[in-house]
Formats: sequence, structure tokens, C-alpha cells
Amino acid sequence: MNNFDWKRKVASRKFWALLAGLATSALTIYGYSSDSEVTVKIVGLIGAFGSIAIYMLSEAYVDGQSATKSAGTKPDEDTK
Repeated sequence: MNNFDWKRKVASRKFWALLAGLATSALTIYGYSSDSEVTVKIVGLIGAFGSIAIYMLSEAYVDGQSATKSAGTKPDEDTK
């Protein structure tokens, strides 16, 4: 955990999907005004947290698969 690989993170499609979701949500929250401004802000906030949650879950899954692979076991062997 000490050596964080920024190059791999920046090259990740999940990371760019996260940034796109956050940018869209931020633009929705701060850059859009209409009659239903509260609804737009709530949707933007949910989108931002949703993007972060999906990114964290997908990274956890990839890390779990990587750890299982390096341990030399199949993912199904751990659940039996």
C-alpha cells in the first residue's frame, strides 16, 4: 500500500468515468438555474456521490481480484 501507482490510476477508464460523473454533477449543482433549482441540485449531489461510490466499489473489486490472483487461489475457492 506504500507505493501508490498514479500512472495506473490516471490511465484507468474507471477514473475517467468518475471525473466525468463528478464534472457533470458539479455543473448541474453550480452552473444551472431554473424553476426547479432544488431538484437539479439534489440530482447533481446524488450523481456526485453515486460516481464516487461506483468508483470505490469497482476499485475494491479489482484489488480483491488482484489479491486473489497473487495468492494463487481462485475467487470461488475462498467461499467454499
